[in-house]
Amino acid sequence: MNVSIWDPFREMEALLNTYTMPARRKATAEDNGALETGDWAPVVEILETDNEFVLKVELPGVEKNDVQVAIDNRILTVKGEKKNDNKGKKIHRTECRYGSFVRHFTLPQDVDVDKVEATCKNGVLSLTLTKMEQAKPKQIEVKVH
Repeated sequence: MNVSIWDPFREMEALLNTYTMPARRKATAEDNGALETGDWAPVVEILETDNEFVLKVELPGVEKNDVQVAIDNRILTVKGEKKNDNKGKKIHRTECRYGSFVRHFTLPQDVDVDKVEATCKNGVLSLTLTKMEQAKPKQIEVKVH
């Protein structure tokens, strides 16, 4: 017979994980990630102004050299790995995700793929996606002969 100490928070944690973790799980077919997935998926925020989109990817603990950003056929891919440096240590509790990750985003037609910039600050990767200038109507002068 097994005897275990009842932990009232264990059930609550299981419920919270059931309802809050789907947003942090692997990319799905709707995210264009059907062909390539990772061990976890970082959360993102996408903002838009008149001139650009800004995509923010939360990557705390991920080194710059462990992240790759690429654009191929108007698909923006952010992938990399968060390495676990806890080897040889006794872990009492962990809620951190480790391993490879990948996210795919289809770029809108008005994004200039040649003007994408990436910066990282405080564990947040920010991708600035500049919009193309809208074609302005050309005025044609009418000459009188």
